[in-house]
Amino acid sequence: MQLHFYENAPQTILLIFLIITFLQSGIDKLTDWAGNLGWLKGHFAKSPLKNSVPALLAIVTVVELAAGVLCVMGLVHLLLHNNTVFAFYGALASCVALLMLFFGQRMAKDYEGAKTIAIYLVPAVFLLFLVQ
Repeated sequence: MQLHFYENAPQTILLIFLIITFLQSGIDKLTDWAGNLGWLKGHFAKSPLKNSVPALLAIVTVVELAAGVLCVMGLVHLLLHNNTVFAFYGALASCVALLMLFFGQRMAKDYEGAKTIAIYLVPAVFLLFLVQ
């Protein structure tokens, strides 16, 4: 069995980046739900999202975990089968998760946080471009 690393090195690196980003973030939200919820309630206290924080946290957690798992599947299929279908959906889910987070930061008027999320969006969109 041949590994398809050399012809897919940029995609591989970007997938690993997104796997680390979203699995760590999703797992952190699951293992410290109360801490994350408490912090986010304070963060969104003066925003129109203040009454929706628990539901939105659950949605973001599911999307982040889905993005991470799809990126893992994408990495495996890319390396073993030179197939990008799961990588595409992982990149797409990553972009959706980042846009959700970006929207939340903008609604909370945390422009520095939004700027940080925009930086993460660049490699995710680039991966989406590479695997389409």
